Amino acid sequence: MSDGTPADLFFDAAIDLLRRVRAEEAEAIAAAGTLLADTVAAGGRLFAFGAGHSSLAAQDVVYRAGGLALMNLLAVPGVVGVDVTPATLGSALERVDGLASAVLDTSPVRSGDALVIISLSGRNALPVEMAQGARALGLKVIGVTSVAYASQTTSRHASGTFLKDHCDIVLDSKIAVGDAELTLDTIPAPFAPASTVVTTALLQAVMATTAATLADRGIEPPLLRSGNVDGGHEWNGRVLREYGDRIFYRR
Repeated sequence: MSDGTPADLFFDAAIDLLRRVRAEEAEAIAAAGTLLADTVAAGGRLFAFGAGHSSLAAQDVVYRAGGLALMNLLAVPGVVGVDVTPATLGSALERVDGLASAVLDTSPVRSGDALVIISLSGRNALPVEMAQGARALGLKVIGVTSVAYASQTTSRHASGTFLKDHCDIVLDSKIAVGDAELTLDTIPAPFAPASTVVTTALLQAVMATTAATLADRGIEPPLLRSGNVDGGHEWNGRVLREYGDRIFYRR
């Protein structure tokens, strides 16, 4: 590791990744924002899914001040974050064949909706089958993943494919395999993961593009405001009533 404190070096690494994503994924970000805007304008619903730490980025765009009210979390019991005991159970569930189909079959998703699937590696059965199943149901799928895994690891799905192979649009987070940005001679393993920082920023860039695209079409984007500003609760109440048939986190 070169000169600088570990904190400085982590910030530098994260900023470099953000700059790279900004430059190299601009076209895909614009396409993803347009796809979500098209879905909203056509009366469709929006969903986000991620397993383990990838769920953090999905949760960040749901019921969020300044965010789209129509983003719903597609939750899979046992894999939303690290809230199960033991935490390793969540990792095991990601490799279970058929779990995605069971979730989709009991969820409110329908043809014409859009689903954002976040999976850093994109190699496990759950995100692969989630994308396959969603598209079979008539949903548009946006995948957020590190494309590097597809060339440097093997798929854990029977098809040998990755999440990126079953998406309408792929957003590449550029995270290196292993998700650790720093090394030290005194530490035997690489450390300091940046995937949450980068993936969250990437998705918020898509949300911003969606809102602006809707506005450009003369459609008021259904945005939530902070409940900690005057008038925020009243604003949100109006939005939630107007779009109640497309919002599922209140039920």
